[in-house]
Amino acid sequence: MDLLAALKSFVRLAETGSFSAVARDVGATQPAISRQITALEDHLGARLVQRSTRSLRFTEDGQTLLVHARHILDAVAEAEAAVGRQRTTPSGLVRLGAPTVFGRLYLAPHVGRLLARNPELLVELVLSDDVSDLVQQGLDLALRVGEIADVSLVARRVGSFTVATVASPDYLAARGEPERPEDLAGHECILFTRVADPHTWRFAGPDGEKPVAVEGRLRVNSIEAAVAAAVAGAGIAALPTWLIRDELAAGSLKRILHDFQSPRRPISLVYPSRRFLAPRTRAVIDFLVAEFRLDPAVSSYGEIA
Repeated sequence: MDLLAALKSFVRLAETGSFSAVARDVGATQPAISRQITALEDHLGARLVQRSTRSLRFTEDGQTLLVHARHILDAVAEAEAAVGRQRTTPSGLVRLGAPTVFGRLYLAPHVGRLLARNPELLVELVLSDDVSDLVQQGLDLALRVGEIADVSLVARRVGSFTVATVASPDYLAARGEPERPEDLAGHECILFTRVADPHTWRFAGPDGEKPVAVEGRLRVNSIEAAVAAAVAGAGIAALPTWLIRDELAAGSLKRILHDFQSPRRPISLVYPSRRFLAPRTRAVIDFLVAEFRLDPAVSSYGEIA
């Protein structure tokens, strides 16, 4: 039995007082409506309507059900209207995940403009360095820095960045500046342990891309700690350019190995499916694509498909 359809017929029966009138309204036969009400009575285990050849009367159970049925149908109508509005207007909550530092520097400062443009939109930023399942975390959307390993996700590229090899002027004055990636073997390198292989740094030179083995006595699981250690002269670090532009501008870090850049890496927004992408999620995606294009630290304008 379609319970919702039966409740609609039941309420309409109370309003018209006639099985035939309900049948005409829904395009069914009078016996079909009668069977529907009988099925509803069987489902509830109660007589709802006393019927005779000339009239019908609602029982006490029928009167009780009528009150609740009207509330149920009103709630359904309200839900349908709300979803209908959300299909055309960005409204409701979007849970957006991102790596902690990147989210703090490149998402949090922009959210105010997004909300100002979309008065009915709510955004929850979920910042974490643990890459986990979007569905399990209840995320509508997540920003990922680097290659996307999960082929089940839809990925929209919004920007890109490079990793710079840097050190403090004091460190270079004391230890010398390496001229080629192979020279790193004689230096203290700061190893960031949250990447797949901290001991391998990749460079793109005249002969193509090549990996270089590095070693160091300092290992960190925080990219911000790696920046602070490099500024303090603890060693050479490979750091994303979007994170260290202030240090490079101030001269507290110096970029080295200019002729051997790292391969450019993507910044992407990922989500579980293209189907039924809500306007609120689409609004966040379109906003971030536009914002990232304006920032030279993360922009790959002209490369975005």
